Amino acid sequence: MLENRIYNFSAGPSMLPEPVLLRAQKEMLNYEGSGMSVMEMSHRSKVYDNIINECQAKLRSVMNIPDNYKVLFLQGGASGIFAAIPLNLGKRGKADYILTGNFAEGSMKEAKKYLKEAHIAASTKDENYTRIPKQEELDLSPDADYVHICENNTIFGTKWKTLPETGDVPLVADLSSCILSERTDVSRYGMIYAGAQKNMAPAGFAVVIIREDLLGNPSPLCPKIWNFTEQVDKNSMINTPPTYPIYICKLVLDWIEEQGGVAALEKINHNKAAMLYDYLDQSKLYKTNVNPADRSYMNVVFRTGDDELDAKFVKESIACGFTNLKGHRLVGGMRASIYNAMPIEGVEALLAFMKKFEEENL
Repeated sequence: MLENRIYNFSAGPSMLPEPVLLRAQKEMLNYEGSGMSVMEMSHRSKVYDNIINECQAKLRSVMNIPDNYKVLFLQGGASGIFAAIPLNLGKRGKADYILTGNFAEGSMKEAKKYLKEAHIAASTKDENYTRIPKQEELDLSPDADYVHICENNTIFGTKWKTLPETGDVPLVADLSSCILSERTDVSRYGMIYAGAQKNMAPAGFAVVIIREDLLGNPSPLCPKIWNFTEQVDKNSMINTPPTYPIYICKLVLDWIEEQGGVAALEKINHNKAAMLYDYLDQSKLYKTNVNPADRSYMNVVFRTGDDELDAKFVKESIACGFTNLKGHRLVGGMRASIYNAMPIEGVEALLAFMKKFEEENL
């Protein structure tokens, strides 16, 4: 860690790899001899055209995206894509939503505005979203336009470890908080989307990876900037794209390649999560209510069981050089988000603090 840097466990916007920040700093005023910052250059320039095309190519390489999928960089974040999905894919006007948390709910609420039916195929809300539904619990519709899931649930700390079987109905998945953290078989999905501000780049855009056969049938209500077919034709540049976040995404993808690719990061991420869960499982002070089989590798939620003690934990953690360990208001307690950029040293430091806090407060 650089001097005066703290360990940022924010769920998003999250920490970025230090080598990426240092490279961006170096290139800030004069990108590759252009005499200007990427922040200043025209998105129609040859220099920027190379940046966005290289970012797309690197994402394809790092994720092993098949040739029959298109890659888009769109504004509005994942929440904007909530509406874009039914407006682009809702040909019959019916879709299945599997509810496993707040963002899955939010996506369904948006879809209800544009579909005849947004069907709840399964929900674990009555269990406070502490687990992922099993395949036999899913009430899937064979005539649905798509099945939607949120693959990693940032707030509740759960993760789909096995994708639902949806037959011929395309699977649409929000991967905002787990994209690039582990290997992904893109061919299993009709569409993947993700907000950039967790594992990819600063806040400001969303990535859409969509199978070609799902293009070409947008609703007449669909705004031009969220029309996937038109955006494909314009290389994500119907209007000015979020140029600087896309540039940072390119640098992050360079960094991922330097780490050995997604497969190497997957091992590191699973190890980081195991370090925390192993301690939580034997702790006498902390507990996590998430079903062990469904625990997230990216967002570890836990609590002491005492709201005042939780608040004390958060306050003391700040004084010790950590930030954003307070849990989401819907869950309370604490949450450690350990995305790609969080080094093992950060998890080790957190564990040392947690053990010390437990010793002093039992």
